[in-house]
Amino acid sequence: MNITTDQVQIQDTYQQAVIKNIVIVSLGLVINCINGMLVVTFFHNTVFHSDPRYILYINLVINDILMICISVTLYVLTYTLPNVNVSVCCTLLVLGSTTHMNTPLILAGMAIERYIAIGKPLHHSQICTVNRTYILICLIWTIGAVPPIVDIIIIAAVKSISFFNSVIYCQPVIVYNTMYNVQKTIATQCFYMSVVWITIIYTYFRVLFIARIASSGYHQTSAKKARNTILLHGVQLMLCMLSYVAPVLDMVLIPFFPAHRRLIAFINYLLTNIIPRLLSPLIYGIRDQKFVRHIKGYFSCKVVGKVIP
Repeated sequence: MNITTDQVQIQDTYQQAVIKNIVIVSLGLVINCINGMLVVTFFHNTVFHSDPRYILYINLVINDILMICISVTLYVLTYTLPNVNVSVCCTLLVLGSTTHMNTPLILAGMAIERYIAIGKPLHHSQICTVNRTYILICLIWTIGAVPPIVDIIIIAAVKSISFFNSVIYCQPVIVYNTMYNVQKTIATQCFYMSVVWITIIYTYFRVLFIARIASSGYHQTSAKKARNTILLHGVQLMLCMLSYVAPVLDMVLIPFFPAHRRLIAFINYLLTNIIPRLLSPLIYGIRDQKFVRHIKGYFSCKVVGKVIP
């Protein structure tokens, strides 16, 4: 999760800093309000509670809410409180990194669930039970937390204990600045993303194959819907991978436009970290007619109840 590549709080004017923070915080609030509507709809409608598909999806939404909160908090801190206690900074970075790693893992889990629903419809209810879904979610969060915890272990082994009582500019590249951290990051990101992409590509083509050979019209329609859903998971995965492109864009664009490096860093962060989180709920949640119907029903009743007690 990249915030920025330079200490913008020193270089930006007061007006620029205020405008940038208002934009980031406002977008963060809008995204979390949309995601909050999805979460409220899920927990107030028991029809979703027994469906592994929606349980996994709402976990993705909650994960995005936490990611946005941490990301926006770290961004605002670069202006308001640039020098943060290392222990506090590490806590924020661990939470942010965990939610960042969770996203592709959840998408892979959702793709597998759709493949089982279409490829093994008679066994879907036995394989994808509610209890197993929650076990999978716990496993995803555990796997997602491993890389940031390893970063902390590396820092604790390399640096003295007094380092955690000092203050530092809270960015991953500054806190985790050892060669071991860099090598660990490259290795884990390559491994995680390779596994996720292989899973999504495999499930997509398997469902595509099922859709082509399906003789039943209903089963063929269901297979096509599942294929489109998995394809959307791939789009979501590409969106979340934009954050990995951010440092590359900085290195490519800033040398050509050195006078606008602060603006480039801001737009880069906006497009690779914030906007994808806005598109994610719209791509999947708002597309689902069942979810949309319950959202309209629940919130319209709330509005009517306030106007006509």
